Amino acid sequence: MDNRSEIWRQVDAAKDRLIALSDRVWAMPEVCYTEARSSLEHEEELRHQGFRVTKHLAGIPTAVMGEAGEGGPVIAFLGEYDALPGLSQEAGIAEPRPIEVGGHGHGCGHNLLGSAAMLAAVALKEWFEEKGLPGRVRYYGCPAEEGGAAKAFMVRAGAFDDVDAAITWHPHSFWEVAPPLSLANTRADFTFTGRTSHASASPHLGRSALDAVELMSVGVNYMREHMPSDARVHYALLDTGGIAPNVVQAHARVRYSIRASDLPGMLELVERVRKIAEGAAMMSETKVEMKIISAVSNILGNRPLEETMQRVLEDLGPPNFDDADRAFARQIQSTLTEQDIAAAYNAIGREPTDSPLCDFTVPLDAPRKPMIGSTDVGDVSWAVPTVQAHAPSIAIGTPLHTWQVVAQGKSPHAQKAMVHVAKAMAATAVALLSDKTLLQAAKDDHAARTRRTPYVSPIPPGVEPPLDMSTA
Repeated sequence: MDNRSEIWRQVDAAKDRLIALSDRVWAMPEVCYTEARSSLEHEEELRHQGFRVTKHLAGIPTAVMGEAGEGGPVIAFLGEYDALPGLSQEAGIAEPRPIEVGGHGHGCGHNLLGSAAMLAAVALKEWFEEKGLPGRVRYYGCPAEEGGAAKAFMVRAGAFDDVDAAITWHPHSFWEVAPPLSLANTRADFTFTGRTSHASASPHLGRSALDAVELMSVGVNYMREHMPSDARVHYALLDTGGIAPNVVQAHARVRYSIRASDLPGMLELVERVRKIAEGAAMMSETKVEMKIISAVSNILGNRPLEETMQRVLEDLGPPNFDDADRAFARQIQSTLTEQDIAAAYNAIGREPTDSPLCDFTVPLDAPRKPMIGSTDVGDVSWAVPTVQAHAPSIAIGTPLHTWQVVAQGKSPHAQKAMVHVAKAMAATAVALLSDKTLLQAAKDDHAARTRRTPYVSPIPPGVEPPLDMSTA
């Protein structure tokens, strides 16, 4: 029996408990840095599986790490379990039906993400013990990927300093090695302070902070014409200064998300947005304070790891979905637009098929027109060689951050994808541990890339994790 078959057997032996963990986390959706119950569920499962547990990793109450084994290389599996606000949704139905109006939901599938990563870690632990080999496996329970940049703070705190390689995955439409493409991203709040007054009797005595926010928006919108085409700037009003139109608003706060293809480009764009904010304050005769909330780096690729994982994905093939899986996926697809489905296929350079669930392996170098977001996995990738898989836990074309993802979060097809990708991650780790030259090649590739562009944390000195997001 080869190593791959052995590690896949270990995944199957442990899958039921980890599927149950995923379902429990799905049922207790908690957002950015508030994942107390979800983190505890992961901690208790780590203890049950015999891991040595470290709580409050990097000073973050909802970050947890489990380690098993002794000596040898350290292989890390990265898990997440944070949800998204406003996406409450019943499971197993193809229509919007919130469990709690305005409640949270796992609209990015992180209930599956953390559980599959732990499943891979459990399987590798058992493989180590069977073989009697030196080496350590770690599961990192990482909170607040959605906007909180917990991994970036964890990297800054040195949590990955002795890791040899990191492996992770993300729910997706397709079975593939995730292309090493993401946008560096800074989230910053701009708080304007003016002077209140009677809006009719003495408007000339007031200085409107809301005017300043609107002027800033105009300035940023004009800037869009003069920034790189792959950069992105979005904003959300957090405080409009009140609901009375006859009172000049003395305070207002807006949050900007500023993205670019790499760190230098992002930092340049952040500075330009800051100058626009200062200009808006000057025009409105208000004061402005800028506060960085979080920031993440773009992902750094690692070709040896990507090629290794690609071979594993091809050996495994995509998950074996049945007619019931495809029937529910078709129901989900009926709630999507043709553009949603076409965009998904376009991102992998492939013509659409009739199958609602992925039944093929995407080539490593497929011609792509990807839809690119941001992730704090990027900061881990600058610290250690890192590789990421995509697994088809959702009907093809399902946009992330939607109720449709939540509706599929406990479905049999999502659970099959979760177990399948755990096999892929665990087998990738076994390949690294079985071939010292491969692990060294991954390290050499990482060292060459970081020599060309040394890592600098995107989080300014003095900025701490925004643990209380109600005031962040």
